[in-house]
Amino acid sequence: MWYLTIAFLGIIMGFVIGYYIHNYIIQKGRKNANQQADKILEEARKEAEAQKKEYLVQGQDEIYRQKKEMENEFKDRENAIKKQENRLQKKEEKLDSKQERVTNKESELVEWEKKLAKQEREIEERHQEVEQLITEQENKLQEISSLSAEEAKNQLMQDIENKTRHEASKMIKQIEMEAKETADRKAKEILATTIQRYAGDYISEHSVAAVELPSEEMKGRIIGREGRNIRSLEAATGVDLIIDDTPETVVLSAYNPLRKEKAKQVLERLISDGRIHPARIEDIVQKVDKEMEVKLREMGEQATFDVGVHGIHRELVRLLGNLYYRTSFSQNVLNHSLEVAFLCGIIASELKMDVKKAKRAGLLHDIGKAIDHEVEGPHATIGADLVKKYSEDEDIVHSIAAHHEDVQPNSLLAHVVQAADSLSGARPGARKELLENYVNRLEQLENIATEYEGVSKAYAIQAGRELRVMLNCDKVDEDQTYLLCKDIANSVEQNLTYPGQIKVTCIREKRSIEYAK
Repeated sequence: MWYLTIAFLGIIMGFVIGYYIHNYIIQKGRKNANQQADKILEEARKEAEAQKKEYLVQGQDEIYRQKKEMENEFKDRENAIKKQENRLQKKEEKLDSKQERVTNKESELVEWEKKLAKQEREIEERHQEVEQLITEQENKLQEISSLSAEEAKNQLMQDIENKTRHEASKMIKQIEMEAKETADRKAKEILATTIQRYAGDYISEHSVAAVELPSEEMKGRIIGREGRNIRSLEAATGVDLIIDDTPETVVLSAYNPLRKEKAKQVLERLISDGRIHPARIEDIVQKVDKEMEVKLREMGEQATFDVGVHGIHRELVRLLGNLYYRTSFSQNVLNHSLEVAFLCGIIASELKMDVKKAKRAGLLHDIGKAIDHEVEGPHATIGADLVKKYSEDEDIVHSIAAHHEDVQPNSLLAHVVQAADSLSGARPGARKELLENYVNRLEQLENIATEYEGVSKAYAIQAGRELRVMLNCDKVDEDQTYLLCKDIANSVEQNLTYPGQIKVTCIREKRSIEYAK
């Protein structure tokens, strides 16, 4: 029985000891758990602070980057505003210059009005003198002649009219000589204005080129951010890009056809490549420039090969290639030069001249047109100076200078080149003029001249650029020739529409022929 008691007490003691051990283990676990939790919280706090610092640094970097971008953007806008101010300042200077020229013109007009008023007074005084002379001569004739008053009056009027016409023609010559001495600058301005007005329709047709785009989105890429791409493209190529509402099309505008062609190739390559930014634009422009130089030289070499002319300086060969992108009255200048060269060869062979030299002169006769937009003066003089610089023969230099009579031709080769140039430009279909209109204009030109009294015959030559009028020397004297020539020229201006100018030449010649038997 006591065994059971001892066993029972042992069980109770085991339970009590187990209970205390269990509580001890639980408390120790809680303590460790609390310490672990504190440690985790501390690590979490430190990590949070590190992430906070990192986010603060990133935020500061982002703020700095945005600040930098804003500063760059403000600088770009400031530069754009400065450029616009410079352009406005230049326009203001141009306006001031134009205003000054207008003021000078007004002063010149006032001076001319004074001169004209003075001349009118002189003419009025002479009319009074003439009337007084008529009265005196009427009285004298009535006294000493058997003529009636009416007959004497008619005879006097005839004599006075002839005398007055002679004096008037002399006075006109003198006035024109004075005007030429003082109005050279004004004449240049008038000519420049006339050329601009005449060339309007032609320029609008030949100075633009359209480039097709794959999509409307490409327009925005060509313009670029704040217009950077389009400004870089215009500055690098020297042409104007017109981006309007025309669907999937960009228009290139330039007076220089070579620049226009280069810009077109650059834009097409950029569109095909897809990478459009200022650095890429400069790279493509440089590549196209090099390729175009090679192409121009090849076209010039092909032209010399076709004509059979060799030994021309490399720079002149390159300039011959430039003529492919130059037109005159819609006629390609390089093709025109080849045609002139062949015509010169044919004429030279008929005249037993040096055919190769004639072809060489014909091929180079318009070489000045390759640089006449860079150098002042007529293209014939520019071309002559150019070939002389590269040691061409003196005969060739003179024939180039004289093919438009800027210099008087004094050699057979010069006349051959002049004739070949006229043939190439005047043949039907060579230039933009219908054959029927061309023939009608020549007929009208001759008819206008033959309507005047004293004109025996009239001939339209040089493809209608010159009108030669043969006068009857018995009906027209030397002073009347001058007035008649001006009247015919004025009538041509009023009644005909024509490109350029027409030279009117009146010829009065008297021949005496006798035969010795």
